[in-house]
Amino acid sequence: MMREHEDKKQELSRSHHNAEALASGFPALLVAAERVAATVSQGVHGRRRVGQGETFWQFRRYEPGDSTQQIDWRQSAKSTPIYVRETEWEAAQSVWLWRDGSASMDFKSSENMSNKSERAELLLMALASLLARGGERTALLGTGMTPSTGRSVLPQILSMLESGGVPSENLPQIETLPRHARMVWFGDFLAHPEELDAVVRVYANHGVKGHLVQVLDPAEELLPYDGRVMFNGMENGDGEVLVRRVEGLRAAYRQEIARHNDALKAIVQRYDWSLATHRTDHPPEPVLLALYLLLSEAVRS
Repeated sequence: MMREHEDKKQELSRSHHNAEALASGFPALLVAAERVAATVSQGVHGRRRVGQGETFWQFRRYEPGDSTQQIDWRQSAKSTPIYVRETEWEAAQSVWLWRDGSASMDFKSSENMSNKSERAELLLMALASLLARGGERTALLGTGMTPSTGRSVLPQILSMLESGGVPSENLPQIETLPRHARMVWFGDFLAHPEELDAVVRVYANHGVKGHLVQVLDPAEELLPYDGRVMFNGMENGDGEVLVRRVEGLRAAYRQEIARHNDALKAIVQRYDWSLATHRTDHPPEPVLLALYLLLSEAVRS
């Protein structure tokens, strides 16, 4: 019995060591995103769907996990790759993800917090993980990526984020998506509301449903500084502004931020989209859970 107990201890120790070695090979962002997704998934259920639409959308290459019934043998016979046939319904039920890649997202007011870009990418990857667990098809907007399902989509998304394969504009570019598709954008949305309205209007008029998650540093909401402060612009063309008594501007600044956010709310209400605000000093799980449930409700309605 003692010998058997020692063997089990050694086996557990080896398994633990192997698990740590395996985990060390995964990017930190993916590990963190999976951890957040696992926490959120405890309160939600998968939502695989049955049934297929009939309107053709596109051909795409066969991927592991695809049903052989989706293979279009006539199209596949024309070339070496095997192709599957996607319907309009399948494409419309996909979720296109996007995150603001502009320089303003690099801001953080404390070394103890993530910057906005890091938090936006964590939320995006965690949401992609949740969607994959629920059998959803996802893709990164602006990359030409084909919406895919299964766990294999996560390394694809991560690779594009880390390789710079995602556009760095502060708003998404206009792309042709199927009617009734869904999108989720992560960004600070501090540009002029008119610019956001112009992009949202095009997608909304095409029947696309969108969800915006505004990621802000707490200092951008509260302006907690006192005394003489030099503010450095982070976007191209932004300069430096020296403010001698920041506390004297705090009330007016907060009013301006409130007006800006009211304008954002008016935009999403106008087009029947949604807006959530998340601060980098808050845990990511609550906003992610709310967003996932919102997407779930959209599918059921």
